[in-house]
Amino acid sequence: MAHIYSYRRTIRFHETDGAGVVYFANVLTLCHEAYEAALGATGIDLRRFFGGGSLAVPVVHGEVDFRRPLHCGDEVAIALAPQPIDGSTFEIRYTLSNGDQKTVATALTRHVCIDSASRQRHALDDQLQQWIRAAKPPSVAD
Repeated sequence: MAHIYSYRRTIRFHETDGAGVVYFANVLTLCHEAYEAALGATGIDLRRFFGGGSLAVPVVHGEVDFRRPLHCGDEVAIALAPQPIDGSTFEIRYTLSNGDQKTVATALTRHVCIDSASRQRHALDDQLQQWIRAAKPPSVAD
């Protein structure tokens, strides 16, 4: 899997549960944070992208597999790689690693582009297609 972006940050106390580890639902929040940072790093205007324009790209599926705990104060690196599914759908695979570079979790989110007014599927716009293509490893013919 080719990763186009790696996002790093420190786990904060409010993201943990009573056992002192990251609350399970917060892992998807961390992944979405990395997704937003990756879009912004490639020049996509986040205010316009998430601001209720003519197109929307909601998450329609999410999953997480846990391997090791993350605690308050831990550094986490989130590598992500988008992959096209069809002309209106893509998924992002995430690998979350701790400071020892051991995988603590893997995750996946699936996104569908829709027309905001009709709520019907719509082709991904050019800028988002370019962002997804940037993650593809070059082929042998390239």
